[in-house]
Amino acid sequence: MGEESGEAPKLSGAKAFTYDELKMYTNNFKNINIIGSGGYGKVYRGMLSDKQLVAIKRSKEGSMQGGLEFKTEIELLSRVHHKNLVVLVGFCFEKGERMLVYEYICNGTLRDSLSGASGIQLNWNKRLKIAVDSATGLAYLHDHANPPIIHRDVKSTNILLDENLTAKVSDFGLSLFVSNSEIGHVTTNVKGTLGYLDPEYYMTQQLTGKSDVYSFGVVLLELITAQPPLQDQKYIVREVKVAFNKQDKQYLGLKDLIDPILLNKNESLVGLDRFLDLALQCVEEEASMRPMMTDIVKEIEDIMQYAGFKINSGLSVWDNNNPVQRYSMDVSSSSGSRGNINSSDFKYSGGFPSPWKLNSS
Repeated sequence: MGEESGEAPKLSGAKAFTYDELKMYTNNFKNINIIGSGGYGKVYRGMLSDKQLVAIKRSKEGSMQGGLEFKTEIELLSRVHHKNLVVLVGFCFEKGERMLVYEYICNGTLRDSLSGASGIQLNWNKRLKIAVDSATGLAYLHDHANPPIIHRDVKSTNILLDENLTAKVSDFGLSLFVSNSEIGHVTTNVKGTLGYLDPEYYMTQQLTGKSDVYSFGVVLLELITAQPPLQDQKYIVREVKVAFNKQDKQYLGLKDLIDPILLNKNESLVGLDRFLDLALQCVEEEASMRPMMTDIVKEIEDIMQYAGFKINSGLSVWDNNNPVQRYSMDVSSSSGSRGNINSSDFKYSGGFPSPWKLNSS
């Protein structure tokens, strides 16, 4: 599946749409239907012939997202199915067009909610639920997909919220399958988003499941602070580590960093200490010191129980509809090599391109 190949993907599970079909479903790609844009191109809301709402991600000419990344996302999402992963409905690969068709997720990204752009205010319970949802999706990729998958671009703009605020992990263009010979780590060119990037991966080019864990730890800190990882020359991981004070039993030294929405609601923030401890474990400099995604799911579930919040019984990382052999990526073994995949700066719900996105070659 080379990037220069002009052949359309031949995959089961994803429908091949024609250009004319998607043109009709978006009313000739009218601007009124644009719901997102970025370095990749634009995203349009559309309605299929069966009345299903979809989000259609259309590449612009000269996009940084190449054919390999396009096909990677189709192949991956055609093979994995989990309620905490966005659903790929189909694709279009004709007339010089590359388009991906996803289920429509009405409440945008987690970053939209944390920034106030969506108008949704998240209380402590909802934030814990979003954390466990997204961790569950990632744990499925790491430990239950066959072969295992490393996402490689975990961030708050790649976590979507549906009508029930159920979190779904999205944007798999940079993701890598891990073959049996590569379990442990994959040697690859560094790709991802600054602020979320695993420092060990950045220094060594050794990608592991723990690289996703680091990025997810940054997302956990975002859930506490609502701040983006990089802002005004400040790095949220460093800011939290410097301010952290266990002697402050109520706010752990983070009162000036905690999202004012949480403070204004006068919530008790039960379990904040354990949640923060988990986040700091995830962003340890050394990958070996970070927990596995399955352990993260269990800890957040335990925090929710401790806080008295209801846990959905369907949160298991095991998808009963798609039982597959369990793998683990926590074993240090041989390395492999993968080709370079150009990064895009796509934002599902219309955010501006981030100045910190890596587009190295």
